[in-house]
Amino acid sequence: MKKIFLPVVALLVGLLVMVARGPMTPNDKLRVAEAVVANYYVDTVNEDKLVEAAIVGMLKELDPHSSYTNAEETKAMNEPLEGSFSGVGISYNLNQDTLYVLQVVSGGPSERVGILPGDRVIAVDDSIIAGVKMTTAKIMKKLRGPKGTKVKMQVLRRSFGKPDQTIDFVVTRDVIPIHSVDAAYMADPATGYIRLNKFAATTPDEFRKAAEKLRKQGMKNLILDLTDNGGGYLSAATQLLGEMLAPGSLTVYTEGVNSPRQEISASPRGSMPLFADGRLVVMANQYSASASEILSGAVQDWDRGLIVGRRTFGKGLVQRPFPFPDGSMMRLTIAHYYTPTGRDIQKPYTKGQGDAYAKDILTRYNQGELMHADSIHYADSLRVNTLRFGRPIYGGGGISPDVFVPLDTTFYSDYYRDLNAKGLVNQFAIRYTDANRKAIKQQYKNAEAFEKNFAVTNQMVDDLVALAEKEGVKLRPEGLERSRATIENVVKAIVARDVYGDDDLFFRILNSNNDIYREALRLIQSPDYDRLLSAPQQ
Repeated sequence: MKKIFLPVVALLVGLLVMVARGPMTPNDKLRVAEAVVANYYVDTVNEDKLVEAAIVGMLKELDPHSSYTNAEETKAMNEPLEGSFSGVGISYNLNQDTLYVLQVVSGGPSERVGILPGDRVIAVDDSIIAGVKMTTAKIMKKLRGPKGTKVKMQVLRRSFGKPDQTIDFVVTRDVIPIHSVDAAYMADPATGYIRLNKFAATTPDEFRKAAEKLRKQGMKNLILDLTDNGGGYLSAATQLLGEMLAPGSLTVYTEGVNSPRQEISASPRGSMPLFADGRLVVMANQYSASASEILSGAVQDWDRGLIVGRRTFGKGLVQRPFPFPDGSMMRLTIAHYYTPTGRDIQKPYTKGQGDAYAKDILTRYNQGELMHADSIHYADSLRVNTLRFGRPIYGGGGISPDVFVPLDTTFYSDYYRDLNAKGLVNQFAIRYTDANRKAIKQQYKNAEAFEKNFAVTNQMVDDLVALAEKEGVKLRPEGLERSRATIENVVKAIVARDVYGDDDLFFRILNSNNDIYREALRLIQSPDYDRLLSAPQQ
């Protein structure tokens, strides 16, 4: 009894001292609650987890983007944006419990020891990873490690017309760059195409390098693909805008109750912007967010180019990181992003109702917004005019395109959904490449010849259908017919990248079936570009 009584007395004394100081503050209340639970709860509690849960619960009552991550989650979140990590230098696919090497990084650790595309990794160090249902995260953890450390990799190599070989390699880990430019190629003799998957620390340099390469090939106009780009560093977006807008032009400003207005102006790296002239079309869709919206919004506000696609996500809240000594981090929203005309990028939300916010894309789909431009309703009170030509544009969340491209649902079928759910299109393409790599290279001497002349045959489609049957996906003839062109396009793109190790080729083939890309290319080649950009639209 005495043992229990004394802490109670101590706690009561502490409470009396707090009361004597004045009304109990929320901070006092939180500390007392944690102490009471830690000392008097019926079972043993993990105080670290208890505090983390309290932080998570507190942030949930705020906006949808304030968040807490533990040390491991924080490292994984920051790594892609920093632009590099230490590892073995392969891109891979986990295909039926087997790690299949898709590409090796040029000059990287795996290439240096002789690992090739098509190799199957059986074991890493002393751990068998083939056929044991290991997750991608666990495999990644085994392959990555500090620079200079060594890892043993056992691979199975299948050679055309020869017995399979099991080969042991010792790979010395090294710094592996994470690229944000997926592809950069000439879409026509005067038009370059650059696709960005994120805005990372290395993005501005990657973009400049890609743009310089395309200029040497004759680029006068540019299609910048930001579809599915969820954003990243604000500074990366504003540095890119510095290469597109007149120096000194406002790119974005931020403001919050406790954060005074801060403006960022366009500033090129050199004496003049890298791409100050020429037609510019930015591809965007409902998954383009944050930094993608900052760039799109500034391009639209200054009439520098046209936005083509669908309304962007609407993530316009600024998070400031607050790191803890243990490596965990709280990212707290401190301000809103505003485009140069004063449009608030953030879509509406209700504090504490994260579920509805998370389902916003589905709500847009159900309401028809993704398929029909007239399903988007703009409030006149949110109307502003562009800064050069006075075109009316609207705020209210996200960046609405100048030219709407509906989501294409004509190719969709339940059969295609089921094929994708089990990864069967990808599996088939990998198997086909594995069996035919040498023959493909003999028949198509280079990537251009493959792109122009290779076609997915009826036999290949039949083989895919047979594979699907074995995996429990029954043929639905009407579904196959509806989705056939898309299936053939994806298979061809995967085979191309696997055989030639060429990401530009992969996206050139995929884009041939991409409605937003086709409309962007049509506009940039058409008199409609100038008409849409300069004439006020009612």
